[in-house]
Amino acid sequence: MRQRMPVRTHRMPGWEKALRYVLMLAVLAVAVGPFLWQLSTSLKGTTEDIYTSPPRFLPAHPTLHNYAEVADVIPVWDYALNSLKVAAASVLTNLVGASMAGYALARLRFRGRGVAGLAFVMALLVPVESVVIAQFTMVRGLHLNNTLTAVVLPGSVGALNVLLMRNAFAALPYETEEAAVIDGANVWQRFVRIALPSVRGTLAVVAIFAFMGAWDDFLWPLVVLSDPDRFTLTVGLNFLHGTFQQNPRLVAAGTVIAVAPLLAMFACLQRYFFRGVGEGAVKG
Repeated sequence: MRQRMPVRTHRMPGWEKALRYVLMLAVLAVAVGPFLWQLSTSLKGTTEDIYTSPPRFLPAHPTLHNYAEVADVIPVWDYALNSLKVAAASVLTNLVGASMAGYALARLRFRGRGVAGLAFVMALLVPVESVVIAQFTMVRGLHLNNTLTAVVLPGSVGALNVLLMRNAFAALPYETEEAAVIDGANVWQRFVRIALPSVRGTLAVVAIFAFMGAWDDFLWPLVVLSDPDRFTLTVGLNFLHGTFQQNPRLVAAGTVIAVAPLLAMFACLQRYFFRGVGEGAVKG
């Protein structure tokens, strides 16, 4: 019988392993630490000093009173509902628009395809602040200012999402669609029945990016909205800074309220998200 050669494994030195763990803990502290501190501050009562030295991370007597007080100061749930409407519409428009544009750039042959792809790349290089005035002028010309539709419109199809979908579709083997062409499938049928089910992971990535972008946006809703009843959550929470400058507990509670939906959405789609990150990395 043929003997198998022993496989030599490189054992990592102890100091190198310890250094890696220290670096990972440092990155984790920088990335997650501020949110955990805000969460801790939001659970501390008015009798507990949040400026102690050394800082005390765990609250002595946790309470949810700060969250109830935020709802008493501002209509936080109405603002959250407005943000949810904007985010849901942004997710829908990006999934539809970005997938169709990405499929056209990856699969269809038409004059100017390279220029169109370059235009989406160039759009990523334009700072949002430099086009706010032009966007506001366009929205006002359409008589949509001070509406949630105006908040959704500029980010309805993101350039980054289009490029993500384009790369995902380009990585699919052509043989699958060639077989569908032989069976008589048209472009729309190939797109809906073959291409879209094959890039579910990238669709999840686009949905998360669109939701986060719409939910966290502050500058554009602040510019285009003037009616407090239509404020999104990020704009509405800004009133906590002006009204309660000496009570950071309410600001922390409002921050946690704003971040919670993002964490919930990522927790639901994380399996598809990590699979979608790899789609389009290597062309099949």
